[in-house]
Order: sequence, then structure tokens, then C-alpha cells
Amino acid sequence: MIQISQLKLKIPHTEEQIQKKVIKLLRIHETELLSLRILKQSLDARRKSELLYVYTVEVEVTKEQKLRKKLRDKNILFREPIPEYVYTPTGDRNFTHPPVIVGSGPAGLFCAYALSRQGYRPVLLERGANVDERVKDVEDFWKQGTLKPDSNVQFGEGGAGTFSDGKLNTLIHDTFGRGREVLRVFVKYGAPERILYENKPHIGTDILVKVVKNMREDLLQMGADVQFHTQVTKIYTEIAGGEQKICALEVTDTITKEARKIPAEVVVFAIGHSARDTFAMLKEQEVPMEAKSFAVGVRVEHPQKLINDSQYGKETKVKLPAAAYKLTANLENGRGVYTFCMCPGGYVVNASSEEGRLAVNGMSYSGRDGKNANSAVIVTVTPEDYPGDDVLSGIHFQRQLEERAYHLGAGNVPVQRFEDFCKNQPSMGAGSIVPQIKGAYTWSNVRSIFPEEIANTMEQGIRLFDRKIPGYAGADTVISGVESRTSSPVRIIRDETFQSKVRGLYPCGEGAGYAGGITSAAIDGLKVAESISRIYTPFDNLGKC
Repeated sequence: MIQISQLKLKIPHTEEQIQKKVIKLLRIHETELLSLRILKQSLDARRKSELLYVYTVEVEVTKEQKLRKKLRDKNILFREPIPEYVYTPTGDRNFTHPPVIVGSGPAGLFCAYALSRQGYRPVLLERGANVDERVKDVEDFWKQGTLKPDSNVQFGEGGAGTFSDGKLNTLIHDTFGRGREVLRVFVKYGAPERILYENKPHIGTDILVKVVKNMREDLLQMGADVQFHTQVTKIYTEIAGGEQKICALEVTDTITKEARKIPAEVVVFAIGHSARDTFAMLKEQEVPMEAKSFAVGVRVEHPQKLINDSQYGKETKVKLPAAAYKLTANLENGRGVYTFCMCPGGYVVNASSEEGRLAVNGMSYSGRDGKNANSAVIVTVTPEDYPGDDVLSGIHFQRQLEERAYHLGAGNVPVQRFEDFCKNQPSMGAGSIVPQIKGAYTWSNVRSIFPEEIANTMEQGIRLFDRKIPGYAGADTVISGVESRTSSPVRIIRDETFQSKVRGLYPCGEGAGYAGGITSAAIDGLKVAESISRIYTPFDNLGKC
């Protein structure tokens, strides 16, 4: 195979033009090109007068050996085809009971997918509703304000990422092909094929809903058992071989409140970053955990046209996707402020999961065709910001902010113009930018939610970001709060086998403190499945759990 990088074409162009450029670069006849696959596509917008797409492609030709001798281009590599992700179970221990996975976010889903494909027949427990019910529950909450604590933006099939932009980029350096496998599986279940090569791939909430449902239906076909409205409320352990081991779970039906016991020697806790009651239960049962840093802040909204003009140039006539951005700044007070989960053409959403507390997030549909762009502007907070010996002190800090936000907006999302945020005074209404928010909102003083140092850091950060995107710190920029669920404030400690000190308990994904987004959480789910398969053998085709 031949890999060509830095293949640049002006926008717009066709697939045929990509092929012609490859043929010209390789100095071959068109009949010698057997196949071409795009591995990566990114936008080069440094020169606004000449926007380019830059490609890395993999091609197959008829006379590769001949080309090897005559081509000496640093951007042309001769290499083996990129291998597909595969792992083979090597464990020899028999299961007494099927492995249990707690949580159906990306970590839990991909762990269940990997185990199901290998014949492990996992049981997947989800405290929330299936995705169809969940969509209705969330829409009802946004329209009527009636919150279901176990079926909302945070809880339910697909996890918190289902109601987001569906961003699939990750900073993980992956040499085993897990990241590409995650994208391939998403495409298999209905995501657009372009996510396999886009530099910053995204799916969109509307498509993610379908993908998650298709994935679950296939899990059932492969022998998995998926149970909704089923919350883990207690773990049972025993001492065996000198070690504390998990042996069973107590689960409670979130509708009927009936409890039952499920025996299990392997339990994957992929519980998500908002499972605060589960963290409390694990603390009570002395599962080793530690407080960790996370970030808090606000959502900011700007006209998408402002972002497009900044990134592409005001004179651009070419039709391009809604532009994104990523901004960071380090301040003299030692704190960093940065944008997070940017949603082009998106909506701010009421992402609350607890009565009397309010949190916001951002989401986009696949078309990213909303009038506004939004992003979180957040500040890192550490255990020093929420002192105390309690491992759950970060959760207490989150709840304090969310309670202030809830009372400030009387249950609605509190919003404020940036000019008023700087003056520490309530806003009386919108300026030139009208909020795009899923859920009711109220004009107020968002700044009052935060400790002054954090509020001041966000203000300074937004002003610094204005140097990169003029208008970012405009008087009418819309601020909403509170963005408090950026990542887990807790890490469930695990060792090199991915197990807790409580053997058989596998902390997994973002909630456990080992991921930071859809793709990294899914990758962690694959890693945990691999680890389980190194110890246990799958059920045979005729065996019964």
C-alpha cells in the first residue's frame, strides 16, 4: 500500500479531482490505480483567500515495486495496510455467571459490544430508559420542566454523550487501532462514513439516537441481556484466596422500586460522571476512590456567522461546514481557562439530573444549522478549591454551584449578557444575540453563581479570546450557567489489570475517571473488555449462563 500525506486541493473539488491529483503525483496511468481510501481530511484556513482541504490517502496500484524505486517524496510512504482492530481471548477461567456491565454510555456499550462479539453474553444494566423513551422524557423536560431523575440528559441509553454534538475527536495516542474501530462501529450502526476520515468528526444528537438503538438491537442478537430502569444500589463482596472479591449486586427497579439480587464475579462500572448516588454507595462500601480535578464554567453563545467569518474569512463564497474553534489561555493567577465541547450551529441545553439543581451543556444536530454557536468556557478546579478529606468533595462543590444556578433562575436556565457579567449586574433582556436554549431561561446575574476568583478568571479568558476571534467578548455575548459536568470529580482507583482493589470490579470510562469524551470512553470500554478476556474464557456456543 502507498500512503500519501499533505495532498492539498482547493475548495470546492470532487472525488475525481482527488484521484487525478494522486495519479499525477505518482506519475501513473489511471488504469494503474486500483483503489483509493481517504484516511484523513482537514481544513487549511490559514490563507482566507485560498481555503484548502488537506488529505492523507491510502492507495493501491498495479506496479508498487516499480514505484518504490523511482519515487522519492517525503509525503509518500510505502507501508503495509492499516490493520483492523482485533483481539483474541486468551483467558482460561470459566465464568459462573455472565459478566455485568453497569451503564450504557459509550464505555459500557463498547465493552458490551466487544464482549458480545467474543461470546461472553454480558448483562448490561441501565438505570435510565431506552433511547426512544428517553428522547420523549428529555423533550417533555425542556418543554414543561418536569424532570425524571433517572431519564434525562445525563441518564439513559447512550449516556450523556447522546445529547451532545456527538464529537468523536480524541487526544489519545492509539497504536492498537481502537480509535478507528470505534469510528467503524459507529458507521456500522448508522453514522455517516465521513467520520472515518474527518479531522474533527461528529455525528449529531439526531443520528446518535439511531446509532445507539441499532447497536443495542445487535447486542441482543449476539446474546447480551439489556435491562433498563435498573439501578445498582449495593455491591456484595466476599473474601476468597485472601482477596476481597465482588460476588453479587443489589439492583433496584427505578419505576417499581423493587430490589433483587444478581450474582456476578465480574462487574464493569461504566457509570458516567453524574452517578453521584452510585459514587456515594461505593464510598460507603469502601471501594478505593480519590478526588480529582475537573472544570466548571459557563456556556457562551455567539452568532454562527461571527465564527464562520473569523475562521473562513468574511469574503468566502464557498459553502463550508459551520466553523468550530478551540481556545485556551493561562492567566497570571496561575489558572487556565479554555473552551470545551464547542457546538457549531448548536443549542445550550438544560442538562439537570437532580431536583433543585441546574446544569447546562451544549448539543448540535447533525446539520449543525442552528443560528448560534455555543461552547463551554471553563476553569480547572482542583481538590484545593473544595477542601476537606471527603473523596466526594468535588461532588459537593458541583452541587453548591448547581443549587445557586437553580435558585437564581427559579428552575430555568439563568442567562446574562457579557457586558452585565463584567459589571456583576443582572441582565434585563437580550441584546443583538437571542439565546438558543433547549428549556426555559431567565435573565439574571450568572456571575453570582461562582466564587469571585473563578468568575474573574472566566471574564479575563473571554477577553483574551476576543484577540483571536474579534467579537467574542462582545457586550451582547450570551452567558448561561452552570457548566459543571465537564468530567468526573472522582476517580475509582484501578490497577494494571483494570480492576479495583475489590477484585472483579472494573472501573471504566469517564465516570470512573479514565476518559474525557465519547471516543476515549468507548476506547476504555474496549480495553476493559480485552482485560476481562485475558482472564476468562467465553461461553461455548451450547453452554448456558
